[in-house]
Amino acid sequence: MSKRRMFGRDPEVHEHDLGLSYDMKTMSRRGALALFGAAGATAALAACGGSSTSSTTSSSASATAGAATSTAAAVGECVAAAPGETAGPYPGDGSNGPNVLVESGIVRTDITKSFGTSTGTAEGVPMTITMALQDLTKNCDPGTGMAVYVWHCDRDGEYSLYGQAIADQNYLRGVQVAGADGTVSFTSIFPAAYSGRWPHIHFEVYDSLEVAIAGDNARLTSQIALPQEACDTVFSGAEGYEKSVTNMTRTTLSSDNVFGDGWDAELATATGSVADGFDIAITIGVAATSENAQAAPPAGGGGPGGAGGAPPAMP
Repeated sequence: MSKRRMFGRDPEVHEHDLGLSYDMKTMSRRGALALFGAAGATAALAACGGSSTSSTTSSSASATAGAATSTAAAVGECVAAAPGETAGPYPGDGSNGPNVLVESGIVRTDITKSFGTSTGTAEGVPMTITMALQDLTKNCDPGTGMAVYVWHCDRDGEYSLYGQAIADQNYLRGVQVAGADGTVSFTSIFPAAYSGRWPHIHFEVYDSLEVAIAGDNARLTSQIALPQEACDTVFSGAEGYEKSVTNMTRTTLSSDNVFGDGWDAELATATGSVADGFDIAITIGVAATSENAQAAPPAGGGGPGGAGGAPPAMP
């Protein structure tokens, strides 16, 4: 699948705010999935003998951390296919400027620190990200051997490799390969809420590590939405997240340009506290590449960062 990147036009909003809903214009996610092979995903789910469930049964924007579990849903309980989403202009995979995937050291569990010649550390509330992968083309079997590349912003709402103050850093980016149980885990910090977007984590799933480090042909490019109660707890109770409190009042899951057309398959669970850190968990249904296809971005997409520039500062 060739990667598609969407760039915005409003200088007050990050370019990757213009997600799949913008790209597809009047087409809803459900319509898009139907167009790109939902029948195939349905067949895979039926083969499992299970119903299509998300990592959380709640479709409320105020999903609570108290109701969350500390581990991803058990592999074997079939979940719905995760929808393809924009990777935004700051993927760091070679499709828009720097390519961290070809750097020695990118395969790691702890992504809080930069590696190679960079020495910075991302400060913030500790967070563990656990993803359980299901291969929906193989009767929901664990995604053994699949490689996952994750990246997200820091507590200031900026992305390493691109942000004006952290262009020389590569933290909050890393790759892990799923073991026999289909799970990967990363140690990170809780990301900010910046203008126009619900707090989220980007990820790409590749069929193997060899494919991932080539920086092309991701089988799935998508995003993880973080539960509101966990976000509110971190932003109101931890140093350095003060701007996120205001930004959270301006965006909801329903108004978010990526999650607004449905987030059941993308909303993680969360447990923890500011003092002890948070465990974020989700089960990702990985369909065939063709079922995650995205439409091409609008012609002439530009705006700040369109050519690899820095994201706008948080208000």
